[in-house]
Amino acid sequence: MDKTKKIDIKNILINNGIIVLLAILVVYVSITVPAFRSGRNIMNLAINAAPRVIIALGVSGCLITKGTDLSAGRMVGLSGCLAGLMLQKPDAAGKLWPNFPTLHILIVLLIVIVICAVLGLINGIVISYLQVPAFIGTLGMQLIVYGICLVITGAVPIGNLRQDFITVTQGKVGPISYQFFYLIIAAAIFWFIYNYTRHGKYMYAIGGNEVAAEVSGVNTKKTKIIIYTSAAAMYAIAGFLLMGKSGGGGVNLGQGYELEAIAACTIGGVSVNGGIGKVSGVIIGVAVFELLKSALQFLGVDSNYQYIAQGIVIVVAIALDIRKYIAKK
Repeated sequence: MDKTKKIDIKNILINNGIIVLLAILVVYVSITVPAFRSGRNIMNLAINAAPRVIIALGVSGCLITKGTDLSAGRMVGLSGCLAGLMLQKPDAAGKLWPNFPTLHILIVLLIVIVICAVLGLINGIVISYLQVPAFIGTLGMQLIVYGICLVITGAVPIGNLRQDFITVTQGKVGPISYQFFYLIIAAAIFWFIYNYTRHGKYMYAIGGNEVAAEVSGVNTKKTKIIIYTSAAAMYAIAGFLLMGKSGGGGVNLGQGYELEAIAACTIGGVSVNGGIGKVSGVIIGVAVFELLKSALQFLGVDSNYQYIAQGIVIVVAIALDIRKYIAKK
């Protein structure tokens, strides 16, 4: 009995090795650098995590169905650039779209969601009907979206954003940022979809065994198309929020965020082998990843080395996930 218990503890520590190590790192930094545990830093972490959670929620559905979406980061950039172009101040110097009419901010948000959703729909069709592997299909879309971004902006940074855009994305209720409320709303919607809708059940069924799901009457193609379309809509919202939060940006907005999202999902228990994943896990995964970046910054680690650390975390997270999958088989 004791032996079995020891083996279980060992497996838990190995399977959750990243979370354990990062927890130790966070405790160490909290003790050695008091500013790290300050309320201001915690709120900054929440603000930074909000758009990343929204991106990760979109990616999670792709992973649960044994897919992925490498176009996520570039769609975030496209959304941000489009929002920035449409919401520049009318009298901004060097305005990129000088003749563009002044639109209500919600109409602009709807426009960027629709544009990205159409691109996500194309992803879903390519993956479902043309049987192109998700890795390849979304990689191709990544390049297409980046090209579109370069064409519409001319690779020129976008700034001088309208005040209503800044208010919606940077505003606060007391000490709490609007971004935190957006995170809660998005998480609540996805939690409901994943746990209480037919679409959620179909998604997990496809991830568990797509052939069996199809035989059982699940329209796997339609479900996948909905997943990739809704994921792209989430990237659009995240890009909109990021552009306003930053006060400006360019074509590299969101670059590499798809890898962070995949790593965060995996750390939080969303398996790249499909069929497993919870919204709470996605949030925990993003929190862990943001804590890692913040801890390294407070320790004064050179930003170049931070990229190395993040890359290691991504590889180890995927490796541990595959280890758990093999152990179950």
